[in-house]
Amino acid sequence: MKKVFSVTLLSFALILSSLFGNAFNAEAAVTSQKVITEAKKLIGTPYKFGGTTPKGFDCSGFVYYTYKKAGKTLPRSSASMYQTGKKVHKSNLRPGDLVFFTTYKKGASHVAIYIGNNSIIHATSSKGVKIDNLNNSYWKPKFIGAKRVL
Repeated sequence: MKKVFSVTLLSFALILSSLFGNAFNAEAAVTSQKVITEAKKLIGTPYKFGGTTPKGFDCSGFVYYTYKKAGKTLPRSSASMYQTGKKVHKSNLRPGDLVFFTTYKKGASHVAIYIGNNSIIHATSSKGVKIDNLNNSYWKPKFIGAKRVL
């Protein structure tokens, strides 16, 4: 009797774990899609140093605002964002991952959101919020890492 009860209990635990595990994965996928949807709504928003609103964004202000709209609060600066989440290899990027670059100073001085197909969305100082190819001649050599925060 004990053995039957133990097997039944273990089976029940595995079923619950499987159900909740899948629910959490589905939730993460919905959240990354929401992040990307919110980000794309902001294409064309002008650049503003220190900007955190749709009136104007800097790179980390754009990422901070977009994730907050999707229900996740991140640190405010690209350097602080680089200290959060789980490190991801460039070959394993998923939509919603944060990608980091070294631009005007050493370390993570620029952040963007990976949206799939080697594309990123970010706030650039020259054209505001736009989509770029991660491997273009400007961004590829400046890439320093990626983090998964969802």
